[in-house]
Amino acid sequence: MAMKRSRGSLIVAVCTATLLTATSGGAQAPAPQAAAPAAPQAGRGGGPAPDACGGRSNTPREACANDVTRMIAALPATAPAKPARPRKVLVLASTSGFVHSSIPLAAKMMEEMGKKTGAWTADVTYDRAQITAENLAQYDLLFLDSTTGTFLDEPNSATDPAAKAKTDARRKALLDFVRGGKGIAGIHAATDSYHGRAGGAPGGAGRAGGGAGRAGGAPAAPPAPCTSNQTQGAAAGGDPLWPEFNKMIGGYFKFHWNYPTPITVKIDDPSNPINAAFKGKSFNTIDEVYTFAWDSFSRDNVRVLTSVDYNLMSDCDKGIESNRRPDQDYALSWVKREGQGRVFVNVLGHNEAIYYNNPAMLEHILAGVQYALGDLKADDTPVPLKR
Repeated sequence: MAMKRSRGSLIVAVCTATLLTATSGGAQAPAPQAAAPAAPQAGRGGGPAPDACGGRSNTPREACANDVTRMIAALPATAPAKPARPRKVLVLASTSGFVHSSIPLAAKMMEEMGKKTGAWTADVTYDRAQITAENLAQYDLLFLDSTTGTFLDEPNSATDPAAKAKTDARRKALLDFVRGGKGIAGIHAATDSYHGRAGGAPGGAGRAGGGAGRAGGAPAAPPAPCTSNQTQGAAAGGDPLWPEFNKMIGGYFKFHWNYPTPITVKIDDPSNPINAAFKGKSFNTIDEVYTFAWDSFSRDNVRVLTSVDYNLMSDCDKGIESNRRPDQDYALSWVKREGQGRVFVNVLGHNEAIYYNNPAMLEHILAGVQYALGDLKADDTPVPLKR
């Protein structure tokens, strides 16, 4: 479990029966049970002890073979749309904040999904220097694989003119790529990027950039059970450090419910072809679940596909969200237009099990990426939240 909670180290635990129901996917399930604090577990998914494989081992860019086998078995056999032409995807796994253990499995998913369905071919890079106008010209889509922090930026960009020039060129290349008619897709910590306080001053996101140490300031006394700090309000999550990217990707992190928080996923747009695999039915799952800074996310900016069914969350889980969103709106996937290009975001994906425990989720990701590629036509008109 990722120990990234800004206030203490509460870990959400659920009873065995709830876990079994939540990971089954696909069916309308009872509301997740109330949570209680529990001791952290070791191993993949965020615990302190490294595995012999995967993102927390000595081979952090190699997915665990057992996870890969299960992921490949769960992949859809066919794509929902025929590619208009052979498509190429660049998977960027560069981070400058918290490094998720699931990054290599998500990258492998993109490789194998494209190969199995014929929807695309994929290259994977951990090198931010690959984001240039010249290199991106050969690709149709950029996939941001839990790219925490200021993932494109050169160190010392604020003080070194040469470093700043490289950073500015990469940022421009990414925006021009999408706005010029290509696609971008992001999973999980792609939304934990470019927020904080410039220069690393305290203020809700820890050091500048997001992705690590997110609270900032001196340690505070732990909150009472099932409660959390509400003093920062709209300032939680910090400032947008690259506003054009923040708006394009749809929002940025302020708090997460720790893995394994049980949630019910609501299908907000059941007729959208990107949601076809869910057949209009909500389902239970468990993951680390992000919430977004108040002013960074709005349905006025994106078309929401799925979200947390907040009415089915336990009062305890609701209570431990710091700086609760007044609108109680917790989107999990969405699409939007950006210039002539397209954006797809799937917020779940912290834990490796997300990539194999629910085949419908993989179909959802496949369809979302095909939308962003321009091969699957889907309504991306924002639908404002009903007040």
